[in-house]
Amino acid sequence: MSQYRPPLSDIAFLLRQVFPLDEHARRCGFDFDADTALAIAEEAGKFAADVIDPLNRASDVQGARWNNSEVTTTLGFKEAYKAFCEGGWNGLRFPEQYGGQGLCAVMATVADEMWHAASFSFALCPMLTNGAVEALLTAGSQHLKDTYLSKLVTGEWTGTMNLTEPAAGSDLAAVQAKAVPQQDGSYRVSGQKIFITFGEHDFTENIIHLVLARTPDAPKGVKGISLFVVPKFLVNADGSLGARNDVRCASLEHKLGIHGSPTAVMLYGEKEGAVGYLVGEENRGLEYMFIMMNEARFSVGLQGLSISERAYQHALAYALERVQGRAVGEDGSGNLGNTILRHPDVRRMMLGMKSRNEAMRALAVYVAMQKDMAHSESLDAEVRRNAQSRMELLIPVLKGWFTETAQDITYDAVQVFGGMGFIEETGAAQYYRDARITTIYEGTTAIQANDLVGRKTVRDRGAAAYALIDAIGNDARALRELDHADARALGERLEQACGALRGTVAWLLERQESAAREVYAGSVPYLLLWGNVCGGWMHALRLRAALQAGGEGAASVAASVAPTAVSARFYAEQVLPDAAASASAIQRGGASVLDYPDSAW
Repeated sequence: MSQYRPPLSDIAFLLRQVFPLDEHARRCGFDFDADTALAIAEEAGKFAADVIDPLNRASDVQGARWNNSEVTTTLGFKEAYKAFCEGGWNGLRFPEQYGGQGLCAVMATVADEMWHAASFSFALCPMLTNGAVEALLTAGSQHLKDTYLSKLVTGEWTGTMNLTEPAAGSDLAAVQAKAVPQQDGSYRVSGQKIFITFGEHDFTENIIHLVLARTPDAPKGVKGISLFVVPKFLVNADGSLGARNDVRCASLEHKLGIHGSPTAVMLYGEKEGAVGYLVGEENRGLEYMFIMMNEARFSVGLQGLSISERAYQHALAYALERVQGRAVGEDGSGNLGNTILRHPDVRRMMLGMKSRNEAMRALAVYVAMQKDMAHSESLDAEVRRNAQSRMELLIPVLKGWFTETAQDITYDAVQVFGGMGFIEETGAAQYYRDARITTIYEGTTAIQANDLVGRKTVRDRGAAAYALIDAIGNDARALRELDHADARALGERLEQACGALRGTVAWLLERQESAAREVYAGSVPYLLLWGNVCGGWMHALRLRAALQAGGEGAASVAASVAPTAVSARFYAEQVLPDAAASASAIQRGGASVLDYPDSAW
């Protein structure tokens, strides 16, 4: 079984040439450069490959185990988590005043990809803690920050996000958990939450649950939801741990994948009620929870990239060593024939994986840059607003497109293995199973797509969408002017795809009031159209950077440029043509979805 190899050369290419980190850090007021960032990335890669990766297979086979409300994680997970925190990896992007490293979102994104690629199950724990930190930083009182943040940032404690209930899945208006105010300012929380990632584990002494619940006089629906901190152990005034709170893990779910991540059923208030503390103001819990949700959605998008990269690497290692038959048009190197990488269809699948991985990684870095800019006090207000708008538009695209693409890439990875891919011992099936959850949790692809249509396109009458399409179109036209055949081909296809996307946005804005159900019937294809176009844009930026470094006027592609150029041409020829078909399906296919008679199902 192949070992995970962090994609450090591609990361270096992105941070040095495509999105120069020196310039980005200087603009945003960060005191470090690309050399420092790449040194950190190299160390993160070593930790991912040497410490986390060896546990990945065991986590799938052994999984997490529940016994009498306690959870034991995969052998080695607890020790790896301790080393992870001691290395300072848990708090890369958080403020130094709480024990963090104070680094930029770009740097955290690069490291997070490697954690998730090394082991989905392991990386889910710090991922949820990061969301809890963001919520408390944004909405928590000073007392909550002083009590919990330093422990969460350093990883001494972990955090969870408690939204879902048996009768309230994606519909948070149906949340029934209750929070009754007490004279001392605390609340007594009661109710059941399900699908709680790392709701119970053996990594740390304390687990800090952020729980959605309703106060007694709260309005109905989502406007009556509040957010509460409910610790596993209460915290004394001096910071030491006090009594066990009235919260426990009732069971763990038996899942298709991510077996090493304990997915818990949590019970609050079986006795006198779990002690909880209000975050921010009453009835604004959904607003605060969306802070965590946006962080989680970005991170789950990264999971799509991570599992795709790992599946690609594993399939490539197999394709390079597996000898099977004679490739069409080749004599073969011996009686057994060629390695399967010489077979045209295997090459198609492998380059399809690689080309899309490169597009996703570049887009992840780009969105992280927007996040840095949106929160930088070194930039003026208009630049920050524009970056925030661009980031908000792209997060549902990143989450939805990355995770849907992961389904295709992990599928193709199994296919490259042939019959051996269906055998668990090869490991290819684990990626396929692990990836499946990513299109579901932290908001299904349809939820991301509805958000992209309603909040991110319609609400501002397409202003942010058109601005981004203009930017992509400008880069496409610039690419067509370069003295390079692959650049011209990509630029032409990308311009055509931008036209299809622009027309779709115009159609959506025209029809969203008179035919809203028809519009939303095409919302997922609309999201995927955005993803495919943004992927082409990223290839444009990658190719332009490679040509500038390698000499764009050369008569033939330099050896250093060829892989980038051919990957970009593959994307232009094999992926971008789907844009026109997607636009047609979105604009013409909604009626058939709705017209099928209910009585005929």
